Amino acid sequence: MGVDWAAMEMVFSLEFWRMAVVWTLSLLFSYFQLLRLSPSFPRRRFTPEPASKVKRPICVVTGATSGLGAAAAKALAGEGYHVVLAGRCPQLLSKIIEEIKQQHGDAHLNAFQVDLSSIHSIMKFESSLKQWLLDSYLHPSIQLLINNAGMLAKSLRVTADGFDQMLETNYIGAFALTNLLMPLLKSSPVPSRIVNVTSFTHRCASDVGVDKETLARKNLCCLSTSKRYPLAATYEYSKLCLLLFSYELHRQLCVMDPTSTVSVIPADPGVVETNIMRELPPCLSQLAFMVLRFLHLLQSPECGVGSILDAALAPPEASGKYFFGGKGRTIKSSSLSYDARLAERLWSASLMLLQEAKCRVPESANT
Repeated sequence: MGVDWAAMEMVFSLEFWRMAVVWTLSLLFSYFQLLRLSPSFPRRRFTPEPASKVKRPICVVTGATSGLGAAAAKALAGEGYHVVLAGRCPQLLSKIIEEIKQQHGDAHLNAFQVDLSSIHSIMKFESSLKQWLLDSYLHPSIQLLINNAGMLAKSLRVTADGFDQMLETNYIGAFALTNLLMPLLKSSPVPSRIVNVTSFTHRCASDVGVDKETLARKNLCCLSTSKRYPLAATYEYSKLCLLLFSYELHRQLCVMDPTSTVSVIPADPGVVETNIMRELPPCLSQLAFMVLRFLHLLQSPECGVGSILDAALAPPEASGKYFFGGKGRTIKSSSLSYDARLAERLWSASLMLLQEAKCRVPESANT
């Protein structure tokens, strides 16, 4: 049997031990917080009023082709939502739709191809979604957006927008999609909700820059072959950005505007056995899952999706809470994630990058 040199190289890297040790400690700290008395919120099933313009709420789930996204789509279809599955692979989208229909014969489902690492693709999705609502004679609104799409990249890849692919998929794309779909969320005649799927790994990020230059060119210095791509640090950074964005959006929609009916909730599913580590050497990802399973920290997608469903179905007053551990439970995220000034600066920088990226998209993108 030959030696897996890629695995050996990773084992002797700081990135590997950061994920193996620091991430595990962060996860254990999150579970430790469940021992404290924190607010928990019951799930509420959508029940339309007789005169309501929305009889069946519409939910958009990104990254719906596998793992947590597919599990969330299946569960919400069972809750009576018209689920819009958004993902990169048309074949996998069709496969998940067939699986959901086998479980819920009366499920209302639609699939759209979208790549969260492309502003062009996100804009096309927004246009297609609006056209579908119009053609279907549905109310021009959505009631739930779940920003679930995410990735853990082993190496640097620069997108057509000029961003680090992992950062754009995990954060910038979610920021762009949320802002583009905000009119549909705000026009909902019933309360609407944004759920951002973040991670306990955000606790490992510290002393971060959120200026436009850092966001736009994050880690591009690693193009040099003499430097190793900081995959762990980049993943932590992307999840912290998503959390800062969640809290800032909550402040804008719920704190500064008491009349708003759009709520924002971050959800942390913990460690779930998905294919997010597919780029890592298989022997290492299998070893990680084996250890986490032994420690009773590894969950199936059907179990791990609990915190996401808790956030999606929680009452409006849960906006701004950090859901973790299932059973409607909430905990505190890192102290850095509550830095309002940092979140404001991140918002401003992200908005400028989005506007610039939109200007670079050809006019034909929305046709």
